[in-house]
Amino acid sequence: MIKVEHLVKKFGLRTAVDDVSFGVEKGTVLGFLGPNGAGKTTTIRMIAGYLPPTSGTVMVNGVDVVANPVAAQRQIGYMPENTPLYDDMTVSGFLRFIAELRGLRGKARDQRVADIMERCMLTSVRHQPVDTLSKGYRRRTGLAQTLLHDPAVLLLDEPTEGLDPNQKQVVREMIEQMAKDKIIMLSTHVLEEVEALCTRIMIISEGRLKLDSTPEDLKKRSASYNTLTLDVVAPGADPATVLAQIPDVAQVDVVQRAGDKHVLRLIPRDKQSLAVSAIEVATQHKWLVTELRADPGRLDDVFRDVTTTADVIRQSA
Repeated sequence: MIKVEHLVKKFGLRTAVDDVSFGVEKGTVLGFLGPNGAGKTTTIRMIAGYLPPTSGTVMVNGVDVVANPVAAQRQIGYMPENTPLYDDMTVSGFLRFIAELRGLRGKARDQRVADIMERCMLTSVRHQPVDTLSKGYRRRTGLAQTLLHDPAVLLLDEPTEGLDPNQKQVVREMIEQMAKDKIIMLSTHVLEEVEALCTRIMIISEGRLKLDSTPEDLKKRSASYNTLTLDVVAPGADPATVLAQIPDVAQVDVVQRAGDKHVLRLIPRDKQSLAVSAIEVATQHKWLVTELRADPGRLDDVFRDVTTTADVIRQSA
């Protein structure tokens, strides 16, 4: 478990992280989101033991990161956004070197390095100097060294940055496979990635924790949640006026109209589901519904809303 309590980091007069507290259990993939300069990377570096907090505590599986950083870091795999690599080494040489620093020797070291290179799709460049690698291969080499010691906690800062779509999918599959037995904390700007991978999301802004919830609950906060788009054929009728009489409908917008064909957008009151009521009305009037789409909500809407308000919102996941 990661347990963060009242974490503060100041750089001179500027407070980068302001009284942040949270806990994360094994089996959680936590998306850690925020605008640039929000305090994401600073928080992750403090959890990883690479940056001392001004005040507050970080515990990793019962070990105090500040008081006992070496013991804590044995349980942590940290991949910063710009992973430090030794450019004059080959990929396999670099990974063997890191494995030895992690206490692996001989056949155990070589087998672990070979396994990790295969998982991270590095086998084809294993003899290539690091400084000749593309950005994608460098990123994968950084991920490989993070995984070498099979840590209980993974702190990944923009893990798919610089990867092509196929490589991104492989990394996402790796994260999904590892998630059951680890804590994975994922800092990224790719909301699609967060939605696909994360079981929990925290949003930080101006150094303060603004929101902590599940992806499903966050999407329900979206202004578009449960907005219903209805494609209907209604000969000689005005379906927009009729549908506006449904009690849970706040507004009906005509998106498109061509003869008897209508595309309507129904905006609910209090984000109520409108699908059943709309179908009932259409059936009563003998209209033909050709398509019905309820908006599931959008994380980008919630992100913008949360990061542009001054209020601190804390909601347990």
